[in-house]
Amino acid sequence: MNWKVLLVALIVIVPLVWVLASAFGHDPHALPSTLEGRPAATFSLQDLDGREVSLASYEGRPVVLNFWSTWCVPCVREHAVLQAAARAEGPDGAVFLGVLYGDEPARARAWVARAGSAYPTVVDPTGSLIVDYGVGGVPETFFLDRRHVVAAKVTGPLDVETLARHLEAIR
Repeated sequence: MNWKVLLVALIVIVPLVWVLASAFGHDPHALPSTLEGRPAATFSLQDLDGREVSLASYEGRPVVLNFWSTWCVPCVREHAVLQAAARAEGPDGAVFLGVLYGDEPARARAWVARAGSAYPTVVDPTGSLIVDYGVGGVPETFFLDRRHVVAAKVTGPLDVETLARHLEAIR
């Protein structure tokens, strides 16, 4: 057996395995957002029905901004959680807004007609809002406090407990 070859292989492989294994304890979705603590990007866009929706019109109210798509399986699964929370908040609670991501408005309109919606979804035809919020994929949800400062970002689908915890923090 060639001990030199074995030694060189171990010198290369052992550090590589250590680097890869060290990432197992970290959640890649837990990366902090660089927007947290900063004013949210303002916008005025049309919803799926052609009505103007402006973040400024919700001044003084906390906002839950959810980026989603019809082709996104986790988005479809979290839809019921978001709908229930939006209905529970009522007209004086936190505002829920959807932002269509990489999808056709007609397709989203048809999907919302079947699944129902307790809040508007805006269409970002130029993708500028996606860039402003640094969205890398869907679902991603931003929690804005009453001053519309980004309090938190959640990457991945929301569950009831996570949504409730973040809603409580922005009230």
